[in-house]
Amino acid sequence: MIDFELSEDQKALQKTVREFAQAEIAPHSRRWDNESHFPHELIPKLGALGLLGMTTPEEYGGSEMSMLDVALVIEELAAVDGSVAITVASHNGLCSGHINLFGSEDQKRRYLPDLASGRKLGAWGLTEPSSGSDAAGAKTRATRLEDGSWSLSGQKTFITQGSVGGVAVILAVTSPEKKQRGITAFLVDYGTPGFAASRRIEKMGLHASDTAELTLDDVRVPDSQRLGEIDSGFIDTLRILDKGRITIGAMALGLGAGAMQAAIRYAKERRQFGKSLAEFQAIQNMIAQAVMELDASRLLLQRAAWMHDQGLRFGLQASMGKLYAAQAAMRACNTAVQIHGGYGYTREFPVEKAMRDAKLCEIGEGTNEIQRLVISRELLSKGDLVVPGVI
Repeated sequence: MIDFELSEDQKALQKTVREFAQAEIAPHSRRWDNESHFPHELIPKLGALGLLGMTTPEEYGGSEMSMLDVALVIEELAAVDGSVAITVASHNGLCSGHINLFGSEDQKRRYLPDLASGRKLGAWGLTEPSSGSDAAGAKTRATRLEDGSWSLSGQKTFITQGSVGGVAVILAVTSPEKKQRGITAFLVDYGTPGFAASRRIEKMGLHASDTAELTLDDVRVPDSQRLGEIDSGFIDTLRILDKGRITIGAMALGLGAGAMQAAIRYAKERRQFGKSLAEFQAIQNMIAQAVMELDASRLLLQRAAWMHDQGLRFGLQASMGKLYAAQAAMRACNTAVQIHGGYGYTREFPVEKAMRDAKLCEIGEGTNEIQRLVISRELLSKGDLVVPGVI
């Protein structure tokens, strides 16, 4: 049976997050962006609402939401502010998510309650200056010492929450000869000698999201800080990224939807040649095309989230949803700017910010090009032309 209706609890969650975003984020979003201000003051409020523990079980202080619930939350946040959305998404899906999936019981009890409450923010370090999509090119090394502890040295870049985090998951090479299959994850607390955020990175968009480089100079950690099995870090990461593609897709969807909502309001109010822009067929066609693509994105992403929640393989569907949503969001934001005309190119209206923010969604959690590789390889490996459906 196909049922596209959200449950009453999910509708209530949407409404709660939407009202929260309008009250606590919207009035400050432009200032945070202009000042590149990370909204520390918002973090306790996000924690109190349960939005920093969405992937964390209740026994560790989390709200333990389904993947579909998480996607709904990220979409609502992104419709108002992309920086807040990516902060919440990365904190939940990458750092907390990695600990929850692969951490020991001791690690979960030590870290997850603080992460779920917002007492600590989590960072996650895979990308390096010389390796992005090519994890086999990573140069950060973890060397086993005689006493069983580890020494980590290297550099990470484009790390969300990089300079404001309390703990970071660091992926380091432990068996160079195995390439990407020789990578291990470690938990590194901020304040550990040799571990530091070297600089914040200035970006095209998402100015209120903290992005930084991390340096590790002979960082000593005990084996109890190893996260998962030795050399299994990259394999574990693939599971993390599949889920992350749903949330980044939801972020793209929210950014595109927010931009189109602004464009529709503007089209109704702005008058040219004696009538509103909304009365022109060309504008109507632009709105119809953009909203249709966003709605198709929503269905793709919700299918992937549903498959995750049913315990089914969902990597292919997550890549499809993320890719399509990222492209649809960029087209929608471009349409929204175009409808605003010259005003859309100024900072007086929110659509230019949405367009800058949305570009990240075509890059983060695997570029558009990587998504096409994932999709095509999955389909070609099946040996038939039937695209798997689930509903």
